[in-house]
Amino acid sequence: MTTHRARRTVRSAALAAVTAAVALGLTACGGADDGSKAAGGDRAAGTAQSRPAAGGNGKGSAEQTDGGGDTKEGAQPSTASGRADQAASKGTTSGAQQCRGDEMLLTAVHRFAGQQGDHLLVTASNEGTKPCWVTSYPAVKLGDDVDGAALPHSTKDKPGGDRHITLQPGAKVYSAVNLFAYGSQNHTAQSFALALRGDDGRIGPLYSVDLKGEKPQFSWKEADVLNWSTEKPYDF
Repeated sequence: MTTHRARRTVRSAALAAVTAAVALGLTACGGADDGSKAAGGDRAAGTAQSRPAAGGNGKGSAEQTDGGGDTKEGAQPSTASGRADQAASKGTTSGAQQCRGDEMLLTAVHRFAGQQGDHLLVTASNEGTKPCWVTSYPAVKLGDDVDGAALPHSTKDKPGGDRHITLQPGAKVYSAVNLFAYGSQNHTAQSFALALRGDDGRIGPLYSVDLKGEKPQFSWKEADVLNWSTEKPYDF
């Protein structure tokens, strides 16, 4: 009887050891599976974050706000290309950063050449993927004299240059360089340099702007600049 009981004890101990080993094996497999899923999840998240942002619906809008975040203007239709020729809408501008020159498409057209109202129409389009804002008036240096002083602000401009104009991706704002040519010894050029200003009036990097249109060459003895606006100046 004693021998029989000993054999049963040995058999029970062996079964217990096998059961424990199986349990440990299942636990280890389960742990490896969980770790693999976690790593896969991290890789998936990393891939999604590193993917470039989509263009969205292609519509752009600009919001003009004062210091309190109130907005002006109403919505306007976009062009057939899907980008807004000029669109403004109500809403908050929290989270938007100042526009960067390397994310803006800057173009200019010489209008009313040699006539009263001679000016350069400047258009800035937000080519980035996030909203950004501009303020005041652009710093403009005509011709090749980029080391000279920027043109002054027009004394006949409308008030409100201290406000932020927030541009959604694809939206545009406008400014104008008023040209005054008279007498002799006028300057002549076909391009100019432009920089954005911050809230403190500091000037950012300069970017060269070539003129488009039938008469890209312009002349001036004196010139000044208008504030950024969601509406084209001298649009008549």
